[in-house]
Amino acid sequence: MRNLVKAALAATALFSMWAGGAVAQTRVSIGCTATTDCASAAVALQEGIFKKNGLDVTMTLIGINSTIPAALLSNSLQIGGPTPPTFLQAVDGGLELVAVAGASATAPSTVDTVAVVATAASGINGPKDFVGKKVGSPGIGAFLQVLFSKWLITNGVDPKKVNFVEVGFPTMNDALKSNAVDAVITAEPIMSRILASGTGKAVGYFLDKLPERRPQILYASTKTWADANPAALKAFRASIEEGAKIANENPEKGRKAISDFTKIPMDVLSKQKLTTADAKIDKEQLDWWVSTMNEQNMLQGKLDTAALIQK
Repeated sequence: MRNLVKAALAATALFSMWAGGAVAQTRVSIGCTATTDCASAAVALQEGIFKKNGLDVTMTLIGINSTIPAALLSNSLQIGGPTPPTFLQAVDGGLELVAVAGASATAPSTVDTVAVVATAASGINGPKDFVGKKVGSPGIGAFLQVLFSKWLITNGVDPKKVNFVEVGFPTMNDALKSNAVDAVITAEPIMSRILASGTGKAVGYFLDKLPERRPQILYASTKTWADANPAALKAFRASIEEGAKIANENPEKGRKAISDFTKIPMDVLSKQKLTTADAKIDKEQLDWWVSTMNEQNMLQGKLDTAALIQK
């Protein structure tokens, strides 16, 4: 009996050591900016889906999207929500990052969730008025700035004649009020707060001509983390798929989760649409982004987009 007790105690200690290691491996910090694009992750956290799937998740609010790759490399984040241009430029620059899931994508019903908003004093009413103006973007080379530049090109304006500066979502309204910028390229839920305050007006909804299912935000990690944590990655993807379904079918739950993450009041979020959550990411989607970025000479090399999606 004494030997059996000793064996049981030894087995318990061994299991505790193993379990402790397993718990440590399932801790995942996810970083996203203050938009509705990471609604799938926010819902999965709010609804206990991550926990159900064995993940101990925290979400970190990121001010500027372009800082996400560095946070992944430093391991302060294990998974981040970069825009495709931020992700592709980071890889083009030599960082070993991989796309692990989709977050949000373009859809006809949500083209008005993104706009360029200008102050009355700026005199901006259309594309040609942006020449010589200072425009705030939540990331130079990120999704919003790249597609805004594409909109300018389509309308005969050279983006190089616009002075772009980085302005984080939380400070956009103040930047407009103080005339630090003439306009900002913004998205929900920040966009509605700016418009409601009367600080500026929407002068261009530049997603209205885009094809459907072009990723706005994707979830990415380092290749090293993804290779070392296949079980955690599988659980993450299952959680994101479930969270995306809930966010799309039950927008109120999506708004509540986004409110808890961004600290934006529900009375503001209740008046706006959420971006469309899309958990899938594929080669054709990344190829479209590569083509769009090459039009603006944003990439130096030729990327193997198939290899950038973690299997």
